[in-house]
Amino acid sequence: MDFTAIIAAFTALGALGLIFGLMLGVAGKKLSVETDPRVDKVRECLGGANCGACGLAGCDAFAEAVVKGEIKPEACTPGGAQTAKRIAGILGVEVEEREPMVARVICQGTDGIARERYEYDGYKSCRAAASLAGGPKLCRFACVGLGDCMNSCVFNAINMVNGVAHIDEKLCKACGACVAACPRGVIELRPLEARVLVRCRNSDSGRLARSSCMKACIACRRCVKACEYGAVAVENGFARIDVDKCTRCGECAKVCPCGCITVEGMENNANV
Repeated sequence: MDFTAIIAAFTALGALGLIFGLMLGVAGKKLSVETDPRVDKVRECLGGANCGACGLAGCDAFAEAVVKGEIKPEACTPGGAQTAKRIAGILGVEVEEREPMVARVICQGTDGIARERYEYDGYKSCRAAASLAGGPKLCRFACVGLGDCMNSCVFNAINMVNGVAHIDEKLCKACGACVAACPRGVIELRPLEARVLVRCRNSDSGRLARSSCMKACIACRRCVKACEYGAVAVENGFARIDVDKCTRCGECAKVCPCGCITVEGMENNANV
């Protein structure tokens, strides 16, 4: 066995490895893209839910975009005002104050309240059920109740209660994922302080609306007459409340014959 040849071969391989290593190191430095250190600092401020509320792919994408000035710090709605202020402090910019928002379910068509068209026993998907003969509930504006919104919520803020979505406002981050997931548009983002809600969007005539749901708005206008602040109006067949005019007195809810107006936070108007 020629040990000299073997040693020479290993020496040559070692030398080649060293040369290639040095070349890769130099190339890495030449081709490397410098990362703004503020990106990591912003990323540390975020919750890491990757919910997409900002319209981007996730928290990493948001951190890069906000440092580049492509998006505002307050665009991270789940983080709220405190997160926006921390990010603004890192970037040295002003933050725009935004009113806290929350997702609200504009429907009270629970089991026994909304009349059924048929008993659905298929794939547990609101979108699938809604596309089948108009959906299992007779009201075409009702919550289908199979949990597409619940499955989309990464904050576990939604539960299905008696066939209607129930949102815990303490857990809700107003990311809007549930809004996008609902095939009926039953969930809307509303100001947190807008606690007087018309929880019906049925634009059918009063007779038809009432025949499909016991808590449907029948456009009787009693709420309009009861509101001395001019905050209530009936448009397109159902009542609407002007948030800027509403004083949250609750008079409209008291006179509603169908109970479709609720005041969030009041025991007798619980949304379940």
